[in-house]
Amino acid sequence: MREKATHLRDDLSQREVVNIDCLPEVASPEAGVTRRMIERDGGEVARATSVVRYLPGARFPSHTHGLGEEFYVLEGEFADEYGRYPQGTYVRNPPGSSHAPYTEGGCVLFVKLRQMDPRDSTRVVINTNTQPWQQGSAPGLSVMPLGGFASEHTALVRWQPNTYFGAHRHWGGEEILVLEGLFEDQYGAYPTGTWLRNPHASEHQPFSIDGCMIWVKVGHLPVGPEHD
Repeated sequence: MREKATHLRDDLSQREVVNIDCLPEVASPEAGVTRRMIERDGGEVARATSVVRYLPGARFPSHTHGLGEEFYVLEGEFADEYGRYPQGTYVRNPPGSSHAPYTEGGCVLFVKLRQMDPRDSTRVVINTNTQPWQQGSAPGLSVMPLGGFASEHTALVRWQPNTYFGAHRHWGGEEILVLEGLFEDQYGAYPTGTWLRNPHASEHQPFSIDGCMIWVKVGHLPVGPEHD
């Protein structure tokens, strides 16, 4: 029987703001693994962005990521046959890679599936707890580059309290996960656990009065035929 497709916030030309804690936890095919689905286009094999929870001892059988996998460990420790990934670890498994993941003590991951360029062949593993920060492009900003390919770039960005960034437009869009603190712009305030998608050519003027840390990806959303 063919898996029924799920369409959830899959119009990438639309702005979206999601409080992840308000999303229901949905069972996965494997016992002890649940998902909060943020965006999804497809059945069990899908272009998807989710927060995935592994209970202690949970595991997935070996599987291949046809269009890649990208994840950030939010809580606990994740593992596979290639290593262990504690809280704060960022991993890119390129298209065609495979693994058999598991956890001993339980973990929570922010996961993006089937969203990588088929030409991208580089695996990336970064423990952000030990990686140095770089000065950002405005006072009060620190940046930690994580990975990317072609026009796509992913990073952690730390905002000191009372930091303001100028108005700017995103070619290829922007996606944000607020990891700590309170991120803001002229459209609203986004506490820890908020996910945002700002589409191609969107514009905003972000700031943080309280201070925050965000995971951010830019340049990966479709620009549309009118901009080719």
